[in-house]
Amino acid sequence: MSEEVPAAAQEPDEAPTAPAGPVALGVVRTPTGHAAVDAALERLADVDHLPADGHVEVYEDVHRGLRSALTALDATEGPRPHENRS
Repeated sequence: MSEEVPAAAQEPDEAPTAPAGPVALGVVRTPTGHAAVDAALERLADVDHLPADGHVEVYEDVHRGLRSALTALDATEGPRPHENRS
């Protein structure tokens, strides 16, 4: 009498294969309405096509762009509140 081996215990016909190259993460980037921030966030899409060792350069570039956008917010035009004393 031969016992049948459950399908889950059988060897798979083909082993899963690793992707040939970088695979996009599919992270959704929602526009903020601020052009400089949106441009920096769109730059993140570049990592989808790079190997992991190329990500650092992109992340540093995005970080610089976001810091620049934040710094620009501190440089407002016109008088600041309570500075318009005549």
